[in-house]
Amino acid sequence: MSTLQEPARTNRADVLRFVLYSAIGIFMFFVPVTIGGKSTIPLDHIVTWLRENVGAAVPYYALAVILAGTVFPFVTGSWRASPVKMVFAFLNILGLVVGCALVFGVGPDWLMAKDMGPFLFNSLVIPVSLIVPIGSVFLALLIGYGLMEFIGVFLQPVMRPVWRTPGRSAIDAVASFVGSYSLALLLTDRVYREGRYTAREAAIIATGFSTVSASFMVIVAKALDLMDHWLLYFWLALVVTFLVTAITVRIPPLSRIPDDPYPGVEHQPEKLVTGRRFHHAWAEAREALHTAPSLGRNVWDNLRDGLKMAMSILPSILSIGLIGLVLARYTPIFDWLGYLFVPFAWIVGLPEPLLAGKASATGIAEMFLPATLVAGQESLVLRLVIAIVCVSAIIFFSALVPSILATKIPVSIRSLVVIWFERVALTILIATPLVKLLT
Repeated sequence: MSTLQEPARTNRADVLRFVLYSAIGIFMFFVPVTIGGKSTIPLDHIVTWLRENVGAAVPYYALAVILAGTVFPFVTGSWRASPVKMVFAFLNILGLVVGCALVFGVGPDWLMAKDMGPFLFNSLVIPVSLIVPIGSVFLALLIGYGLMEFIGVFLQPVMRPVWRTPGRSAIDAVASFVGSYSLALLLTDRVYREGRYTAREAAIIATGFSTVSASFMVIVAKALDLMDHWLLYFWLALVVTFLVTAITVRIPPLSRIPDDPYPGVEHQPEKLVTGRRFHHAWAEAREALHTAPSLGRNVWDNLRDGLKMAMSILPSILSIGLIGLVLARYTPIFDWLGYLFVPFAWIVGLPEPLLAGKASATGIAEMFLPATLVAGQESLVLRLVIAIVCVSAIIFFSALVPSILATKIPVSIRSLVVIWFERVALTILIATPLVKLLT
């Protein structure tokens, strides 16, 4: 039985903040609104309005973010922290060069081809540069004022039996899915080093829940012309991602990671809540409300974190993303790798199994790449399944892998690649029948 005590008597101000802030966050991400004949979530409407009204300045703003992201590791010295960080720091320079070429229209013909550099910049870089910072503001409301803690208590009886993680990890899981995998990984790493997660639990959370956020999913959906099916796409991606995780936690390599606490730290297992669940859930939410910063400070902190995240991601899209596109177009590497997934696509009757396999394989380089290869395809089933793969695969080298390796979570690059393969294969097998059933 949990000994958690409610921090203070409930008052109207707490209830108002909890309901109002959570409702605004939910509205911005999950409630489609029709404006000007276009039905999409409010966050997407804001980004569209900005692009239409200040469109000429947006490419230069995006380039400035890329420049800042390229310079930042060298100014702070973080590029020396590990060989991986060093490689990515120099890849950022490549991304900056590509960005300058695209913004100023100077570059080789192959780079300027519509489905190469301009596609990456216009369909990915510019939306990311706007959606991530703006989305981070509203994510402050969604995950900063008790909603995640409130939900976490109710999900406690589910997390351990299904995903073999504590109930408190529900906060990590949902925060990652609707928020930021990089910030969620920092949270997971801190909780692990405090002894509240074991090594296996931390690895499960990092590789099973730390997927791209809802704001990134909007970018994938827009690239694949799926905004008319936004809610179907979102909920299918969430369900499939968590189903795949429920399987991968039971097979190697995750199942073989020691279930031990961080070295030198005493394990602090979670106390179970067995009664008065609503009381304890509200107590958790109240505690989060009382420790949360002011709205202005929280919005500013999240905006700053969103800009930092965009700084780290945009150069990678133009470097690793471009390398992936070049390899996909001019070499057979991803064709060969894609053959690994063709049998899975064929078994479930996914349209264009060869294309589906190749597209799925490119996701290990950059999560957006599968979307680039099936964009414009007529088959809604194919586009939806690949859009789900972009989310459920989780492991990609342009951002997530360096983020995981920067933590103390004990999972190697080899294990990450194996987990990626397992997740992609399982996603195809699970998502395809569901998409066929629901479309």
